[in-house]
Amino acid sequence: MRGPRSAGPDVEARFHKEMLGLYERFAELGFRPALLRRCVTLNGGVAAARELVFNPGTTGLERLIDLRKPELSMEALMLRPEYLGLFSDLELKEAARRLVNAAPSRSRGRLQAQPTERK
Repeated sequence: MRGPRSAGPDVEARFHKEMLGLYERFAELGFRPALLRRCVTLNGGVAAARELVFNPGTTGLERLIDLRKPELSMEALMLRPEYLGLFSDLELKEAARRLVNAAPSRSRGRLQAQPTERK
């Protein structure tokens, strides 16, 4: 099992900015996951994602599933190709597992929950 690769400070900074942006998008949908925002602000986006992905109920995923917006989740953000190098295989598998397990049957066809192969 591999750990995260060095993806460079620019990629980490973009991920951090997008993690902060998640909170703003969630607010537009009518909810504010305070723990997500606090964790990102205090620890940075990458560290927050690494911690929160293993703590069910902390990222707003369930609410996004109810709103049929799983693509806006932290887990989906972690699985985007440009950010795969920031996370370990275990972290990526957990993000994918959470998306698949949380998704009701009506959403599963829209999700690409499996991380793509790293180069």
